[in-house]
Formats: sequence, C-alpha cells, structure tokens
Amino acid sequence: MRNILIFLYQWLIFVPIFILLTLTTALIVIVMTPLFGNKFWGYYPPKWWSRLTCWLALCRVKTRGHENLKPGCSYVFVPNHQSAFDIFLVYGFLNQNVKWVQKQSLRKIPFVGFASEKAGHVFVDNSSPAARAATIQRAEKQITDGVSIVIFPEGARSKTGQLGRFKRGAYLIARDMKLSVVPLTINGAYDVLQRGAFRLNPQ
Repeated sequence: MRNILIFLYQWLIFVPIFILLTLTTALIVIVMTPLFGNKFWGYYPPKWWSRLTCWLALCRVKTRGHENLKPGCSYVFVPNHQSAFDIFLVYGFLNQNVKWVQKQSLRKIPFVGFASEKAGHVFVDNSSPAARAATIQRAEKQITDGVSIVIFPEGARSKTGQLGRFKRGAYLIARDMKLSVVPLTINGAYDVLQRGAFRLNPQ
C-alpha cells in the first residue's frame, strides 16, 4: 500500500510541481543574472529550489559541521556522489554561496543548462589537456568574495552507493588558489533515488 501511495504522490504531485519549480527558477536566473550579477541571483533562487525539492520529496534532512567553516572564506567542497539528490542537498543545505563544476552534458538540458551557464557554473571539457586546463581556469575565476566551488571528485554518481575513485581536478584548483579542501559526506541519498531509477523512496 505504501508503494502505491508513493507512486501516486510522485507522479501526480511531486513531478508536476518539481517541473514548475525548475522552470520558474531557471527563468528567474536567466532574467536576473545579466541585470544584477550571479553572486546573489545565481545562488539564492536555486538554493530555495533545492530546499523545496527535498521537502517536496518528503526527505528529512539533517546537517552538521557548519560551525567549522569561516564566514566569508572560499573553499573547494568535495562531496561523495550517491544520487541526483546530492545536488539538492548541497545547494539547499550547505549554506555556502557556491558554483558547481559539472558535466558538459548538463548544458543540453532545456532552460536548466542555459540558467546554469548564466549562474556562473563551470562545465567540464575533457576533450583535450588544453580544454581541461581551460575548465580549471574558468572555475578559478568564479571563486571570489567568499564564493566557493563544488566538485564531485568521483566524476559520476555511484552505481552501488560505495565511494568511487577520485579525480584530481578539485585538488588542482585548491592547490593553485591556496584554498582549503572541505570533504562533504552525504548519507542516505542513494536510498532516495538510485542511479538509473525513476522511483522515489522518501527517507
């Protein structure tokens, strides 16, 4: 019975509202960032989009460790990557103004890809060593005035929930800019929505 109720809730309530929230947030970012910059408008609308998505998915979110971060400092955050919900958790509940280093394929998502570009997020180009170096340079330009950057060092979502091998891009940025690397541990997101799955499992 629970599975039937979750299925109906997901497709009749969660998905339509999520699509509406996503389109609204993307349009706000696309319109407002060229006028007023992306430090505020590239962060706060997506932050609340992320929070609302987690609450709408009936997820209970607990965070800790914020007291260890210095206000106004920039960091390189490196979370583990269990699920698509990792993005909502970090964006919505880290409480740090961040830019993402993300896969080039995300640029192709209608509205969202263009909004991400306007928000100042950096798309990874792995086509050549020079392209990868240019990606790192673009990421470094975004880390100013207390803005931090987020990179999933595994590069892709885990297929099993277990931690994968780390790539070195986050550490090169941290080394070049003399920034602290802050690991983020995400627990439970894999159970909410596994890679390749289409059914939510609220936790």
